[in-house]
Amino acid sequence: MSNTKNKARLRRAKTSRAKIRTLDVPSLSIHRTDKNLYAQILSGDGSQTIASASSLEKKLIKAKASGKNIEAAKIIGKAIAERAIKAGVDKVAFDRSGFLYHGKVKALAEAAREAGLTI
Repeated sequence: MSNTKNKARLRRAKTSRAKIRTLDVPSLSIHRTDKNLYAQILSGDGSQTIASASSLEKKLIKAKASGKNIEAAKIIGKAIAERAIKAGVDKVAFDRSGFLYHGKVKALAEAAREAGLTI
């Protein structure tokens, strides 16, 4: 990834995270690489991880689903929502870490909503 592209993503992330900080609600933070997708629910002040899920978990991602496709993003979105609700969190702010709301990011968010998480 080029340095300029990453700087633009981090600039977008900075503005959205500043807004999320004022809300003082738990946030669903994601990170996406070329090979994997990670999601975690952070407490309102960001000091504690409440729940997490990633495409590295073998029990989530089966052999036919790669860790880098939209199907995997849907599985991770459903898993993170179930774990958050089990931990007592049902409403979160979506921190997409500067990634565009498209493709895997969108699939993860929609799957989390369908599983009962309010974003």
